[in-house]
Amino acid sequence: MRTTTVRLDDEDEALLDILAPEYGGRSSAIRQALRSLAADRKRQNALSAFLAEWDAEEGPIEEEDVAAMAERYGL
Repeated sequence: MRTTTVRLDDEDEALLDILAPEYGGRSSAIRQALRSLAADRKRQNALSAFLAEWDAEEGPIEEEDVAAMAERYGL
């Protein structure tokens, strides 16, 4: 395992102090945050690819379709 140094401002330190006990320490909280951020990025990339494919095959998505999907999936 490698060590990385991260400089945190007071606000970030406070956030880390809140999260650390829930994740078993400061390092574990930071690792979980990285995993969560990476998962978010993967979802965003998958959605972008899906929308690009949809646009290429079906044309632009209509506002009504977006509203219907948002309501259906609670977005």
